[in-house]
Amino acid sequence: MIIMKEYKTVSQIAGPLVFVDKVSGVGYNELVEVTLPSGEKQKGQVLDISENVAVVQLFGATSGLNTSDTSVKFLGETMKLGVSEDMLGRVFSGLGEPRDKAPKPVAEKQLDISGAAINPYSRAEPSDFIQTGVSTIDCMNTLVRGQKLPIFSASGLPHNQLAVQIARQSKTKDQKEEFAVVFAAIGITHEEASYFMRDFEKTGALERAVLFLNLADDPSVERIITPRLALTTAEYLAFEKGMHVLVIITDMTNYCEALREIASARQEVPGRRGYPGYMYTDLSTIYERAGRIKGRAGTVTQFPILTMPGDDITHPIPDLTGYITEGQIVLSRDLHRKNIAPPVDPLPSLSRLMNLGIGQGKTREDHRGVADQLYAAYANGRDLRSLSAVVGEESLTETDRKYLRFADDFEKRFIMQGQNEDRTIEETLDLGWELLSALPEEELKRVKVEFIRKYGDKFRKRGEAAEKAPKKPEENEDAEIAEAVEEAVLAKPVPKKKAKKKAKKKAKKKAKRKK
Repeated sequence: MIIMKEYKTVSQIAGPLVFVDKVSGVGYNELVEVTLPSGEKQKGQVLDISENVAVVQLFGATSGLNTSDTSVKFLGETMKLGVSEDMLGRVFSGLGEPRDKAPKPVAEKQLDISGAAINPYSRAEPSDFIQTGVSTIDCMNTLVRGQKLPIFSASGLPHNQLAVQIARQSKTKDQKEEFAVVFAAIGITHEEASYFMRDFEKTGALERAVLFLNLADDPSVERIITPRLALTTAEYLAFEKGMHVLVIITDMTNYCEALREIASARQEVPGRRGYPGYMYTDLSTIYERAGRIKGRAGTVTQFPILTMPGDDITHPIPDLTGYITEGQIVLSRDLHRKNIAPPVDPLPSLSRLMNLGIGQGKTREDHRGVADQLYAAYANGRDLRSLSAVVGEESLTETDRKYLRFADDFEKRFIMQGQNEDRTIEETLDLGWELLSALPEEELKRVKVEFIRKYGDKFRKRGEAAEKAPKKPEENEDAEIAEAVEEAVLAKPVPKKKAKKKAKKKAKKKAKRKK
C-alpha cells in the first residue's frame, strides 16, 4: 500500500529546487506533487535526502512559489513510463507527453525510468554489424550491435544532419530482423525540433522510430529525464519485444550543462571546470544501459552525440564519455571548411569493437585489410600535404605525389557523400579498392595478395585501360600548346602572353597539317 504524505514545511527555494523540512519515510527519486499558492500543481522528484530535509527538483518553473503557502505531497513511488509497441511512429516531449497532438498510447507496462545496469554475468558480447549507409563509419569505424559509440562534434558542425541520416538509413545487414530507432533530442531549438519531425515524417523513417524532444526553453531538470525515458523505451522494445534498437541521443553537452546547473543550485563543491564530481558516475548510468543480454533476442545500441566546448577533446564531457564508451567518431572543422559532408575525420576516430562485427559472414572477408590500408594511405597523404607546403610538390617522388592525389580523392569521393546517399557495405569496400588502385601495388602492404587479386585487380585494370586510351584531339592540342609555350619562353625572354599567342598559332597549323 502506497502512503502519500503532504508537508507545508518548505524552508527554501533555490532555482528549480525546493527544500522541505521535517520529513520522514521519503525515498530517493520519489515523485512529488507541489501545489503552488495559485492552486496550480506541478510534478517533481526527490533529488537528495539528509536526516529530516528533502531536496525536491521541480519539472517546471518555480515562479509564484513561496515558503509559506506552498505544499509538497510525496507520492510514494518513483517516476515510471507507460510503454507499449504503439509508441513506434510517435513524437513525445522530454517528459513523455505526446507532442504530435495524438492521444497517449495505451500502456502495456509501467517501467521505472532509472532502469538498471545489465548484470555483467548476463551480458553477451556485442557482435553483428549495423549498416548506417555512411562509408566512414561502416568501413573504418564499424558500429556493432550492443555497442555504445559516441560522435564528438563541435559548435556549427552538421551533427544533427548526420544523426538524422544515421537514424533514417540504419539497418541490420540481412534486413529480416525487426529494427527500431529511439531518438532523444536534449535542449534543442524549435527550428531543430521541426527539422527532425519534418525529416522523419517525409522519409517514412518515423514508422519505426520513437522521438523524445526536449526544447531549449523547457526546464533544465527535464533534460536529466529525457535520455532515461528514451532508454527505458529502448530496453522494452529490445528485451521484451525482441527488436534491435539504435538509440541516438543529441546533445549530451546540454545534459551535462543541466547537471552543472542543478549541482550549483544545491551549492555542491564543483569539480573540474565547474561540473559536479559525480558526472562520470551519472554518465555511466546512461551509457551502460546499452548492450546484449544472454537468452534475449534484442539488443540496445547507443549513438550519443556531444559538442565539444571550444573544439577541446580534453574537455570533461568528451573526456569522461571516452572513458565509458567503446570508441569515438570525430567530426573535423577542417573538412567542414572544405565543404566535405559528413565531415568525419577517420584518423582520430575509433571503434574498439569493430573486429567483433566484421569479416567473412558478417560484412566481407577483405574488410579489415581495406580499412587498415585506407587509413594508412590517407594518413600518409595528410603528412605529405604538410611536407609539400614547405618543400613544394615538385620535390616529392612520383609515389609521394600519388599519395597526395589519393588523399584528395579519398576526401572528395569516400568521406563526402550526399545526405540521402545510402551506401551498402559492398559499395563502400569496392569504392575503397577503386581509390587504392591509384597507388602502386607494392605499397598495398596491409591487404592480402589474394584479396588484391580477387577484389582489387578489376579496378586496377580499369585504371590502366583509361590511361592507355587515346586522348581526345582537344586534349592533344592543349598539351602541344603548353609544350610550345614552355619552349618559346625558355628560348627568348619575351612576355609570356606573346609567347602563348605564337605557340597557339604554331600548334593550330600543326593540327591542320595532321588532318
